Amino acid sequence: MDDRLHKHPRSVSLGTRIIAFMWDYILILGYIILLIGVSFPARPLVTPLFTTTPLLAELTGFLFITLPVYLYFALCEGSKSHATWGKRKMGIVVTGTNGLPIGLVPSLFRSALKFVPWELAHFTIWHMVLPSDYPDYFIYSLLGTVYGLAIIYLISPIWGKNKQTVYDSIAGTVVRYKD
Repeated sequence: MDDRLHKHPRSVSLGTRIIAFMWDYILILGYIILLIGVSFPARPLVTPLFTTTPLLAELTGFLFITLPVYLYFALCEGSKSHATWGKRKMGIVVTGTNGLPIGLVPSLFRSALKFVPWELAHFTIWHMVLPSDYPDYFIYSLLGTVYGLAIIYLISPIWGKNKQTVYDSIAGTVVRYKD
């Protein structure tokens, strides 16, 4: 266990967290570009997955995009480094509120909470684009919920204890400087 994590509980600014995410987004974007490149030759096989039903499109998107990104964050932040590539570049880590490493299960929980708005957005968009049994008011309510959650997640570190996001507060985690 790295005792330095426990000794330096300085909170991380929202700007530092955003820059760390932007670094991580470079990797995510590279992965998405790879998926797009692979999808061209496989177009006849892939197209029905995204055009048949909203549920199939949502499931396919989850398996190919959300799940790998979710696992990237959860596995990196639950590992010995306690950080994604972007967080490491910015010198920050994810720990418990006590400053100790969180491990894999709490990291999986934290990342699941973190990606709720993202996955809800995908669900909503697929039900907007493809014929759906849900009424318009329901879909637009979900869209409003997505925007509301995204805003709350983004600004909650400004007022949160130890500059925690809502999902960090629920998961009992905090993002801190490594040393």
